[in-house]
Amino acid sequence: MTPVTEALHACAGGILTAEAAVTLLADCGSWLHRDDFTSQFITTADADGDGDGDGAILMAAIDWQAAVTALDHGLLPCSSGERHVLKLAASIAAGTPVSLSDALTGIDRRNASLVVKAVAHASALLS
Repeated sequence: MTPVTEALHACAGGILTAEAAVTLLADCGSWLHRDDFTSQFITTADADGDGDGDGAILMAAIDWQAAVTALDHGLLPCSSGERHVLKLAASIAAGTPVSLSDALTGIDRRNASLVVKAVAHASALLS
């Protein structure tokens, strides 16, 4: 797990919807490894508190709305599956609107399983 992923999990801790969305993005294997995503839509706090990145990253948060807006405006090129996973994660974490009919028919079996796991976690069926 990368330091940013660990910091996202630390920040989401105890908030089931945030935990589920971060885990979904981490498990899908793409978004949290893309510099164009992490540099623009993840804010971090480091150990010395000045945010300049010279200390260990302790906390991190995703600006879900900004990420979805960029995605919708073509500023985050990706596959349709990646697009749907990001939109579903943003909906779980921040309530951004998503068409389940569109999103669920546009992902593969692996990502569908990850989404089911995320929904179960968010609803406290898995903790």
